Amino acid sequence: QVQLVESGGGLVQAGDSLGLSCAASGSTFSNYAAGWFRQAPGKEREFVATISWSGGDTYYADSVKGRFTISRDNAKNTVYLLLKKLKHEDTAVYYCAARLRTLGLYGVRASQYHHWGQGTQVTVSP
Repeated sequence: QVQLVESGGGLVQAGDSLGLSCAASGSTFSNYAAGWFRQAPGKEREFVATISWSGGDTYYADSVKGRFTISRDNAKNTVYLLLKKLKHEDTAVYYCAARLRTLGLYGVRASQYHHWGQGTQVTVSP
């Protein structure tokens, strides 16, 4: 079973960039598709981006398309999320998630993932 640990969150200003990392352990990471979700106070967890087990396929929420980039390095058991042109409304706790690749190429719903990290806070000041 894979364990996930996010890092890289912080406080930035609108327009800045930030890089998040999600380190996986406990299982062969290339057996998993991965995704990033976020949850703002008082709101439901929402999909941000997803990547297939090989990294060859990605998909983004419309709200972040063109600003965020998901990638992975299976040799380092890590998935990344690069956040650019940050907006105040990007403020949230960002979660990394993983699902077995046998379940499908990737997923855009939280219910499709069975493994979650603890989250990392991203705060964007106006």
